[in-house]
Amino acid sequence: MSAASNARWVATIQFARVGVQLLSLVFLSRLLSRDDFGLLAMATVVTNFAMLMRDLGTAAAVIQRPRIDVGMLDTAFWMSCVTGVVLGAAVLASAPIAAAFMQAPRLEGLLSMLAIVFPISGMTIVQQAVLERAGRFAVIARIEITSVLAGFAIALLAADRGAGPYSLVLQTITVACLTTLQLHLTSSWRPRWSWDRQQLRELWRFGGSLSGFNIINYFARNADSMIVGRTLGAASLGAYSLAYRIMLFPLYNLTFVATRALFPVMSRRQADAGQVADLYLRTLSVIAFFTAPLMTGLFVLREPFVDVLLGERWSVVIELIAWLAPVGFIQSLVSPSGSVFTALGRTDIQLKLGIAAALTHILAFVIGVRWGIAGLARCYLLANVLTAVATMLLTMRLLNHTPWRLVAALHRPIAIALIMGLCVSVASDGFAHSLPQAVQLACFASGGALLYFAVARYAASTLEREVRRILLGRV
Repeated sequence: MSAASNARWVATIQFARVGVQLLSLVFLSRLLSRDDFGLLAMATVVTNFAMLMRDLGTAAAVIQRPRIDVGMLDTAFWMSCVTGVVLGAAVLASAPIAAAFMQAPRLEGLLSMLAIVFPISGMTIVQQAVLERAGRFAVIARIEITSVLAGFAIALLAADRGAGPYSLVLQTITVACLTTLQLHLTSSWRPRWSWDRQQLRELWRFGGSLSGFNIINYFARNADSMIVGRTLGAASLGAYSLAYRIMLFPLYNLTFVATRALFPVMSRRQADAGQVADLYLRTLSVIAFFTAPLMTGLFVLREPFVDVLLGERWSVVIELIAWLAPVGFIQSLVSPSGSVFTALGRTDIQLKLGIAAALTHILAFVIGVRWGIAGLARCYLLANVLTAVATMLLTMRLLNHTPWRLVAALHRPIAIALIMGLCVSVASDGFAHSLPQAVQLACFASGGALLYFAVARYAASTLEREVRRILLGRV
């Protein structure tokens, strides 16, 4: 098992998921109404929160443990099954309440159907964790991609037959059922009717802190939207959420691939802090290799980017991107720290950091919203700088390394990205009034990318080879 091999397969999974999402958007938007999509969006407010508590950290515990036995797997399996049934019942019971609160009577039926997803998916958490622990991401890729494609086909067929929003629900249920079936057929382990209280206490000690962190992180990430919507109204929230999604979408996919691929490998090497530190720093270098130029380019070309892709009526997004682009880069570097804490079994530290970060961010939102959405974005950047410094310093301390190792891992891609950004900025200023916005965006974006990779090949050849090895499977 290697992080590079894991990353390639996880990237394949994520690429397929994003591709199916785009296809769903293109085709289903022609078969369904805005009300249908709106109803599903309302339903996901309930189901996304329930998803945070789906496994209570049992999957991470199975992957992280240096050694696992059958008793531990049995306990984790039945714990996940019980949790899935409880969450399904909770979603079912909350369906009429959510429908009444959101004044959408049809929402009750959607949530009632979606409730079945939780007991179904609860039966496969341990099987998938065992596969990830063994680094069998090729098998997981086959299972997840075929399930997602089948779900898309069912949604298209149902929408064409007039199922309306229920076609989107059937898509979710199909993916859950096929994933569960394939994981059970693939796994050589079969659960027994066994339950170990000692194992349960250990699972809860590890997973409870991780689940607490995920819940706190969920509310912290959504607090800005709630504050902006309540204080400044729907129009400001629309502009802010669009700018945030532009910043977050590529970074989420990149960091998701990195952390999911990294965690099993780190867990296997947890006894050797030096190896974990080396893997962590190499991962940060690779992430920075992509996110530093991406966010620098977005910052420099934010005006033509917004004008060409969104239109002049979204001009307020230009200023927001100026503050949120650095936030995106910072968050891409902070995310892998979670894999370190979890792999080393220090989810207690992760929970404390999560609480501190959530309080810092919410305070920044409350203070910043007084100066509008731009003021909130500025304060959000400051809060991210403070929490990132604390998190990464504590991570390096846990790995018994000085912060200078961190600087050494990151300074080259950051310096090259800044050089690229300066050159693109000067060039774009010189041609600002002589070229159409679309031509500026295409020319300077491609030119900046070529310049970055050319300088990287000369000034950061070792890192460039590392990236090629990960992407292509060879040096």
